Amino acid sequence: MVSPSDIADSSHISATIPLAERRKASAHAPGRPDPDDDLPRIVPRRHVGRWLIAAVALLVFAMVVNSVLRNRAFQWDVAGRYFTTAAVLDGLLLTLWLTGLVMVLGFLLGIPLAVMRLSANPVLRTLSWGYVWIFRSTPLLVQLLFWFNIGALYPTLGLGIPFGPEFVTVKTVNLLGPTLTAVIGLTLHEAAYAAEVVRGGILSVDSGQTEAAQALGIGRRRTLRRIVIPQAMRSIVPTAGNMLIGTLKGTSIVSVLAVHDLLYSVQLVYNQTYQVIPLLMVATLWYIAVTTVLSAGQFYVERHYARGSARTLPPTPLQRLRGHVAALRVRLYRATAPDARPAVDGGR
Repeated sequence: MVSPSDIADSSHISATIPLAERRKASAHAPGRPDPDDDLPRIVPRRHVGRWLIAAVALLVFAMVVNSVLRNRAFQWDVAGRYFTTAAVLDGLLLTLWLTGLVMVLGFLLGIPLAVMRLSANPVLRTLSWGYVWIFRSTPLLVQLLFWFNIGALYPTLGLGIPFGPEFVTVKTVNLLGPTLTAVIGLTLHEAAYAAEVVRGGILSVDSGQTEAAQALGIGRRRTLRRIVIPQAMRSIVPTAGNMLIGTLKGTSIVSVLAVHDLLYSVQLVYNQTYQVIPLLMVATLWYIAVTTVLSAGQFYVERHYARGSARTLPPTPLQRLRGHVAALRVRLYRATAPDARPAVDGGR
């Protein structure tokens, strides 16, 4: 008589024996059927249309790349010669410095504006709404030209008692140069968008988080700083990354103010050499390189703030590459050794 414990032990032993060895044993055992006879053979679905579309896309991409590389009008040798010149690198450095400074100052001004917009005080809420409405309604170029000609409206700026005497006065023309004008104009413009980004991130947090903090006796400032803002960063970071890339490209507009950014430095060169296309390609390649680095940094920042919401973090590009290499190795192994199958228990 066979006891249940004997059956459990035998099933445990059969589960530990590899499937290939059990198939060999069953093949040699007389009167026993082959276990492969009743197992369905799984054939992967062939996506013919998907591969045709991919082939057409690769063909079009190859044609575009070929036309760009083999077109002599681009003058790639000239572009390579000017790519790392001192004038171009100085303009690139000013562009990076201007982008970083404007983003920092823009968010430092945008965060209080977002808090004012969410305030219960109607005066603060109206003032914040009016600021965002004005600076989002006017083009950036108009704002920059307005600040560049501010001396026509206010020839002098003074510091003193409101509606009273002034103790210190300075001419606006001597105070606001092209670079400072660009910083002020870009900062005020970005602050309006940063305020909406921060406000949207705060509103994305469930109101139950704030109610729970109030029930625990946590103050409003600490609730905002320690509970709401860390969770709102998941919504703020993607949009802020897009703003950063947009600001990097938007700084090229300050060339109308004769600020020596990347585009203006390139313009100074091709105004002397008349080699417009290769110099514009130099600026384009630098913008692409910096944008690529910023996009990679944005990915890792988003991945960092996704730890609290996702059970499994999205794989990094290196992890994806390792996964593709491992899958390719498995396919090659199966193609070279079709009889070798993984040891999977069929539930017998």
